[in-house]
Formats: sequence, structure tokens, C-alpha cells
Amino acid sequence: MARKSGSLSKTVVWIILALVIVGLGGFGAVNLSGSVRSIGSVGNLSISVDSYARALQNEIRAFEGQTGQQMTFAQAQQIGLDTQVLGQLVTARAFDFEADRLGLSVGDAALAQDLAQIAAFQGPDGKFSRDAYRFALQNAGLSEAEFEADLRSDSARTLLQGAILAGNALPAIYADTLIAYAGERRAFTYATLGDSSLPTGVAEASDEDLQTYYDANIANYTRPETKQITYVWLTPEMILDSVEVDETALKQAFDDRADQYIVPERRLVERLVFADDATAADAAAQLAAGDTDFETLVEDRGLSLGDVDLGDVTRAGLGAAADAVFDAAPGDIVGPQPSSLGPALFRVNGVLAAQSTSYEEALPDLRDELALDRARRVIETQAQDYDDLLAGGATLEDLAQETEMQLAKIDWAEDTDTDIAAYNSFRAAAAALTTDDFPKIDQLGDGGVFAMRLDTLLAPAPYPLDDVRDRVRTGWETEQKTQSLSSAAEALVAQLGEGRTFEALGLATTAEEGLTRNAAPDGLPTGLLQEAFEMETGDLRVVPGNGEVRILRLNAVLPADRGTADAQTLAENLSDQAANDVAQDLFRAVATDIQGRAGVEINQQALNAVHTQLP
Repeated sequence: MARKSGSLSKTVVWIILALVIVGLGGFGAVNLSGSVRSIGSVGNLSISVDSYARALQNEIRAFEGQTGQQMTFAQAQQIGLDTQVLGQLVTARAFDFEADRLGLSVGDAALAQDLAQIAAFQGPDGKFSRDAYRFALQNAGLSEAEFEADLRSDSARTLLQGAILAGNALPAIYADTLIAYAGERRAFTYATLGDSSLPTGVAEASDEDLQTYYDANIANYTRPETKQITYVWLTPEMILDSVEVDETALKQAFDDRADQYIVPERRLVERLVFADDATAADAAAQLAAGDTDFETLVEDRGLSLGDVDLGDVTRAGLGAAADAVFDAAPGDIVGPQPSSLGPALFRVNGVLAAQSTSYEEALPDLRDELALDRARRVIETQAQDYDDLLAGGATLEDLAQETEMQLAKIDWAEDTDTDIAAYNSFRAAAAALTTDDFPKIDQLGDGGVFAMRLDTLLAPAPYPLDDVRDRVRTGWETEQKTQSLSSAAEALVAQLGEGRTFEALGLATTAEEGLTRNAAPDGLPTGLLQEAFEMETGDLRVVPGNGEVRILRLNAVLPADRGTADAQTLAENLSDQAANDVAQDLFRAVATDIQGRAGVEINQQALNAVHTQLP
């Protein structure tokens, strides 16, 4: 017999969680009546209806916990959660089948140890309690033999799976090759040619030039797919003027924010604490004699100024030292004075005067804040009425006439982000909107609501040249400038190839001493690093940009620096990732092989029976 290693697997955790919650009377598992007890089998091992229902419910509730939203079975089915659960159970049962074939099992001692680890089976003393064990199993409707058989199967399965997943180390050359590629560096120099490098200005474009450039770059002047949308919306700001705020609520809000409106006088203070009065007094004497300064005292203690900075403090925060500190001027050092940590020297760095805002002064901001909050609640209350009107056949135009919602239109494309399209929720809804959709109330995210209707879907089409003439002219001029600069750069590259230097040619340069493929230093022109990795040492290349051109020279190809902590971490991560990938591929291959040898049968009627009883 073999003993599994490590902790209990996820399947056992499911079982125990089910037991505990059932014991408390709140699990609500699906218990199917009738003669069907299995939703399928792998070889001679069946998959019970209850195990499938329980596993599916667990996954649905886990998803609800992650999203904070309730999920129906129909929604779970849409994202394939039922198929995922079924696949997990089939795989688990396949390994049970293989473990049985190989004769893997665990002994009574190992089983007892596993049972003792389960909190649901422990008594008040933290030890295994047979009464607690029996009570939990009775509440779950399980016998001890049934549960222990499941636990033995799970242990054997875990042992088999662990043997497949463990020890899949790849040869060192695998990680070395990846490190050599990912960590390889380039040292290069480049110079930028811009407007000042143009011998003459750019000529004026003719109509023929613009037409030719427009035709050649038509994709840049093509309107994307556009949805012409009619919508109604209402935000809290739109109804602020109609919202009244009670005077009592305003005064209560002022009182609740008293610490914001009435701020006592404060000091910006640093505090250096000493072990005893004698040491503190000696430090104060050295300061008085000019033998040292506050920074040196701090440094001598192995501290930094950040360690002794108290920030801004009130009298109450300084305790017995308050009078001395508040009587001092900025720059003064006072003490020794008592503190909560012992005798200390205090340096005053600034004075912050008391601030007091009266109710009358705070009233405008308070009124706006409370009115905005009340407006949100008003809209929240009315939103269902708006939705009911739409469901009853009202149009968006009707809604705008009968309510405070405002009617508007927008030509929306994926890059539209003005007006209502500034809201993420509107953009997401617009992207999914079709002509078959009926208007319904949706949330904007700030307390506002909206509803929309797709009027027309405009296919992508070129803008008329006259509508984009200025953009076309700018593009043409940039292209002409880039071409002229490229010609000038080619001439300079020829001179550099003959032995001239950048400096001799009057070119200002920037040097990079060793960048990896994924480096992103500030100011490095886009695409330049990729060009450098395509070059050989000593190569010169002209790299056109957008109205600029760069002359690039590769100075050196440098190997990966394997001595850095980052390189070592990368090597470990790459090795672990590759080993995990191989292990997962091997696991899937073994699972597929077992299922093929054992044979898998699924009872779709039983599955449907489970699904119909899920909410």
C-alpha cells in the first residue's frame, strides 16, 4: 500500500465543506430522487449524480464569490461551467480507475491520520472525535464506510497524479538557451535628423499630390464602422437644481466633518529619541556648543531623517513636550523633552496655522455634496419606473417627454469617447448593441442611467477628400520631409562608412551601452531597439520615423549578464514554467490515454435531470 504525500486534495476539501455546511443546515445541495444514481462512468467506476450536482454548485458559488453577483445555471452553462465540472469529474474518475488497476491504496493508519486533520471531525480539545465524525456523516447522509472509501480513493488518486506531475525537470541547456536569447544586449549609437537638417523647406502640395497621397493611404482616412444611436440619459448633475436638501441634514453633515473644517495649529516636527536622559542631555550640549548638528546625530544613530520625521503634529500629539515645541521657531531644536518612547530632541521645521471654516463658508460645498447624493437616490428609485415604461412599449422619445431623462443622438465608433461615450458602461453597451435590441435602462456608474436604440449601422467608408484635406496635407508634408531627411541621412551614412565620425559630421548622438530586447528606457525612439537587434556589429542603418530620421550604428553585441539577480530569477522562472508546461501536457496525455482504455460513458438524461433542479 502507498501513502499519499502532502495535504488533502481539492476533492476532499469539497466533501468536508459540504459536510460542515450541511451540518449547520444551510448547504442546499441538490438531492435527486428516483432510480438514476449516476451521470456516467469511466470503465467500471460510476460518477454519482450527487457528486456532479455538488461539484457544479461549488463552482457556481465560487464564481459568485469572485464576481459578487448571483449566477443562474443558464449563465453558468453559457460560459461552459457545467462542461468544465463534468470534465474534472471524468478526469478524476479516470485516475481512480487507473489507481485501482495498479493496486494503489492507503492503509488504515494513513487514513486515520487524514481524518484527524479535518476540523469538522475534531472535538473541543482539537483532537479527532468519533462523536463529531459520526454526527457530521449522519447530517450528510453518508456512512462511515462510504466516506472512508471516497477518502481512500482520493488519496490513491492524489498519489498517482503526483507521480505524473513531479520530477519533470528539463535539461539546463533549455533555460540557458532562453536566457541567452532574452538577456542578450545591444550597445549602439544614434543621431536624429529633424527640421534643422533639411536643406530646404517642403514644397507646396498640388491637388494632384494630395489626391495621390490620399489614394495611397486611404485606410488612414476611412471612417470606421459607425453606429448612429439615439439615447436618453439622466445623471445626478442634471437634476441638482430640483433636489432640496434639508437644513438639519446640512448641519449634521457639518458636525460629522468637524475635523475637516476645524483644524488646530500644528508643527512640522522631527523627533530623535535617546535611551536615557544623560545621553539626550549630552547630545543637546554638543548641539549648543556647535560640535555637531541634528543630521549628524541622526546619522550616528543609524537612522535617516525619514525615520525621525513625525510630519505635522498637534499639541495633543506631543504630550508633555507640547509647550516647548510650540514655543519654538522654525529651525529651533528643543529638548531633551519627554516623549512616549523616552527623552528626545525635537526639531521644528515649520508652523501650520490653525484653520477654521464656518458653517456658512462650508455650506455651498456641503449642499452640492448632499444634493448630489440625494439625486443619485432619486434616480435609483425612478430607474425601475423608466424600465417599466420601456417594457410597456414607450419609445425613447416618449420617455424624454414624460420624464426628466434627456434625449440625444451620437455617431459612435470604437474610438468615440466624448459626451456620454466617456462612460465605460455606455461604450460597452454600444459595442454590443444591435438593431434587434430593445431599449432598456442601464447604469452609467456614477448614479446615472441611460437607454439606447441603434438607428443605423454605417459600414466603413472613406471620408471625402474635401472633408479631410487638412489631414491629408499634413500627412503628405510629413512624408516629403521624411523622404528628404532619409536622402540626407544616406549621404551621411556613406561618409561614416568611409571612416568619418558622428562628431566630425556635426551630428549630436545618444549612446546606449547595453539594452536587452525588452528594455524600455525613457526617450528611446519607437522601433529603434528592434532595428538594433537585426544588425551586425559595425553596421550603419537609416531608420525613418514620422517627420524625423535616425542614423543608427551598432557598436557591440553583448551576451546575457548571468551574474545579476534578475538573470538568475529569470532562469529559475523559465525553468519552472517549462517544467510545469511539460507536466501539464504529460498529465493531459495520461488522462486521455486512461479514458481511451477504460471507456467513458455519459448519461445525458441524468445530466439534464440535475440541470433542471438548479436555479
